[in-house]
Amino acid sequence: MDRAEDVFSRLRRFPDVEAPNLYAVDAADRLLLDTADEALAAVGSGEVAVIGDAYGALTLGAATRHDLTGLRVHQDLLTGEAALAGNAKSLGLTDRYTAHGLDADLLTGARVVLLRLPRMLPGLAEIAESVARYAAQDVTVFAGGRDKYLTPAMNGVLGEFFGQVRAGRGRQKSRVLVVGEPLPVGPSRFPVREHIIEIDGDVVAHGAAFSGPRLDIGTRFLLEHLDRMKPDAREAIDLGCGTGILAVALAKSRPHIRVVGTDQSAAAVASARATAAANGVADRVTVVRDDAMSSAADNSADLVLCNPPFHVGAAVHTGSAIKMFAETGRVLRPGGELWTVYNSHLNYRGVVERMVGRTDVIGRNQKFTVTRSVRGLRDVQR
Repeated sequence: MDRAEDVFSRLRRFPDVEAPNLYAVDAADRLLLDTADEALAAVGSGEVAVIGDAYGALTLGAATRHDLTGLRVHQDLLTGEAALAGNAKSLGLTDRYTAHGLDADLLTGARVVLLRLPRMLPGLAEIAESVARYAAQDVTVFAGGRDKYLTPAMNGVLGEFFGQVRAGRGRQKSRVLVVGEPLPVGPSRFPVREHIIEIDGDVVAHGAAFSGPRLDIGTRFLLEHLDRMKPDAREAIDLGCGTGILAVALAKSRPHIRVVGTDQSAAAVASARATAAANGVADRVTVVRDDAMSSAADNSADLVLCNPPFHVGAAVHTGSAIKMFAETGRVLRPGGELWTVYNSHLNYRGVVERMVGRTDVIGRNQKFTVTRSVRGLRDVQR
């Protein structure tokens, strides 16, 4: 077994959800490293950037295969950052990389970029724009993913910023696009900003933020019940806040409430902060990058609002939802309320009742269910 395969065999997803059918490395990671092998061998330390590494396979694989140091890494999700840090520590590789935002520090002078393709096209566009703006003129981007998530539109997005976009040979239901010849870029198109009638204000969104600057239908349904959400609440949390629509709507409707928006996505946090500022409530809306409120104190909130992307439907999202509900039971004060919206077919009511408290269905339409859970005086079941 070569050193990289030894690394792969020891990688963990923690603190993300772990299960026998969930893996920290996949065929797309291996194909990316194999496709970029010659390019990685030809560059020096400090000339490689890694974007979207799920749990560290790309970063630590490149470091061990080619004895590279100075790898610069950007991961939108906090769980990915924490998993990479934990894996690097257990393997004695913490000195091989540094973490960065999607900015000049990440990309200036980069000659090779390893990219796990994001599913959302605006997220890909913001990455491509940043690489074309900051990386070396001779940069080569190796952009890969699983076939089921790749679309021809991705080639078109990359073609807006690069003169060369070539599809490599597929393997094990994975494929890599080899991209080069960055084109001149003008002023950044990100973040974008749109006016939303339902909150009588503007929403600001970076590319990787869920739903972009639009109001998704689950959030719209939850907003219909805003006036009924614990009227005497003074401290609230928007869990999985995305672009901050719920946090801002609550703050605008209640001048005396303070709201914390929390999300593990760096793009979401930046978007929500900008949305709060655009609506004049940044003094009462604080946004933090956090994993399911893990940094919030016990019994510290009167109200939690929650519309995370449960509707994706994969097993990992079910586990993430349960983690969120468990943390809500810890963070709410007795008598505090959780208001959540979810795809009706997921039927989370029993889970929420067990982990938070008495749960009632407040609204249901063809797709979504809105529930209110009241934290009991007794300890919730762990």
